Amino acid sequence: MKFAKFGLIILVAVAIFIYNGLFIVDQTQQAMILQLGKPIKVVKEPGLNFKIPFLQQVSFFDRRLLHYDAAPAEIITSDKKNLVIDNYSKWRIVDPLKFFQSVRTEAGAQSRLDDIIYSQLRVELGRETLVDIVSKVREEIMHKVTVQSNEAAEAYGIEVIDVRIKAADLPRENEKHVFTRMQAERQRQAKRYRSEGEEEAIKTRSQADKERTIILSEAYKKSEQIKGEGEQAAIKISADAYGQDPDFYEFYRSLQAYGKSLAKRATVVMDRDGEFLRHFK
Repeated sequence: MKFAKFGLIILVAVAIFIYNGLFIVDQTQQAMILQLGKPIKVVKEPGLNFKIPFLQQVSFFDRRLLHYDAAPAEIITSDKKNLVIDNYSKWRIVDPLKFFQSVRTEAGAQSRLDDIIYSQLRVELGRETLVDIVSKVREEIMHKVTVQSNEAAEAYGIEVIDVRIKAADLPRENEKHVFTRMQAERQRQAKRYRSEGEEEAIKTRSQADKERTIILSEAYKKSEQIKGEGEQAAIKISADAYGQDPDFYEFYRSLQAYGKSLAKRATVVMDRDGEFLRHFK
């Protein structure tokens, strides 16, 4: 009976020993075994691992890509313009031993990254003008800052994957002045565009008037030509008809003259033997 109790106690002790000695490293983690507060082993592969219970402890570090959103900070450009930069970075822990010995926690790492990235941004942005930063060289600057920040962070067991600027704004006291200047510049450009448009409109209208005059002239010329050809044909037809029977044609024209002259009620005094009344006889 005593032997059975003693065996049970040993079994429970072994179970507790094993339970406290086993630990699992997830695929999203990496671990470091500490003995009396000193690191002795780094475990990067996921799976079941063993440590000496009560004597050794385990610290876990995230092996995934981490995000750090820095607070906005003011930077002076090469043309002496103040610029408020809001940036973020992507980073990860690649050497848990260096990381633990230098910054220990993610909060400590973010504090160091803040100093490193801000100093690199201040150097690179300080070499460029405000206009270039906003419109031309931002990608190039971000690449340089990422490379240089990664080199500086290597001593802390950190790899900086990417650094990006979310926003680049002017300080509040400068916004009104810059806005007024930008508004004047836009008005100047609008005035120039309107002037160029009016010039093009005048050219277009002049060309249209010229083409209209040419078209009307050609049309008038053609109409007069057609009218002349018609009158010529009419004269020829009349001449041919007159040549077939001159007496009848003379009689017909006299009747037309009578119709036009005597159509209205009027008193007309004529010589009875005159040529005009010859056909009344």
